[in-house]
Amino acid sequence: MGFDLTSPIVAASSGITDNVANLQALEKAGVGAVVLKSLFEEEIVAEMRRTQTQMERPGYTFPETADMFDYIDGETGVANYLELVRSAKAALSIPVIASINCVTAQKWTWFARELQDQGADGLELNVFLMPSDFEVDSSATLEQRYFEIIEMVLKEVKIPVAVKISPYFTLLGKTLAEISRTGIRGLVLFNRFFSPDYDLEDPRIVPTNVYSTVADLALPLRWIAIMRGRVECDLAASTGVHDGDAVIKQLLAGAQVVQVASVLYQQGIETVTAMNQRLKTWMGEHGYESLEEFRGTLSRDNLGNPAAYDRVQFVKNFRSMR
Repeated sequence: MGFDLTSPIVAASSGITDNVANLQALEKAGVGAVVLKSLFEEEIVAEMRRTQTQMERPGYTFPETADMFDYIDGETGVANYLELVRSAKAALSIPVIASINCVTAQKWTWFARELQDQGADGLELNVFLMPSDFEVDSSATLEQRYFEIIEMVLKEVKIPVAVKISPYFTLLGKTLAEISRTGIRGLVLFNRFFSPDYDLEDPRIVPTNVYSTVADLALPLRWIAIMRGRVECDLAASTGVHDGDAVIKQLLAGAQVVQVASVLYQQGIETVTAMNQRLKTWMGEHGYESLEEFRGTLSRDNLGNPAAYDRVQFVKNFRSMR
């Protein structure tokens, strides 16, 4: 995204990045940048119009989110977020990237300029469109919303913008390439959706699998490797990065940076120091003096048909299993 980072490890948007004390601890541990905890589009809209009319009007993506008005103090939430941006910029020397979790390009996009004005170095758009929305008439309609959001936000700001996206597209590679040509500076692969479970003792919906696991590394690793050299912006790997080896693997695949979140909850902020040390040690063992010497060396950007490559690898591994 144009930043000169001291480390390719970036603290992803999470509850850990919602206060200055944690942000300072993350900088001390060695992250190269921080992405602040996301502000939701609904919170911005709630401040603008404290009635349910705004979110119940025809055409709003998720009318049922009108229920959120019962739980959101929009004015306080938005004001606190702007203060977080200001305080983080004053306290840190590493890039501070604001984050907005959004589902439409309606009414809220002006707020991106507010974040810029308060000092945010960049903005990450966590576009959270559920593939289970049966009100959408076609996949093209759903995909178009990504482009509408990006277009409207880019009209508001000059700071670099990244888009955090899901893998749920009919033609994921083609869509990622097209999104990269909109003027954004980064693609983050991938975000995580809410996973529901049921409480059988008190029948209700509860969250499950909140944290990523090491097995989750495979999906973004595959797509970082495929898209390296096929997009017109930087690639950030997210989900499943739990140690220094995972960081190295994503860099070999072609990631510019690697985002971490779950491991910070599970092992503590200081695990970033161990990750950086593992990366440094590995580079020394293999004779690398800079990340650019090996970044992307295991990507598939020189292959004309990565789908065929995947097919060959599948056949080889499947045939060898007993």
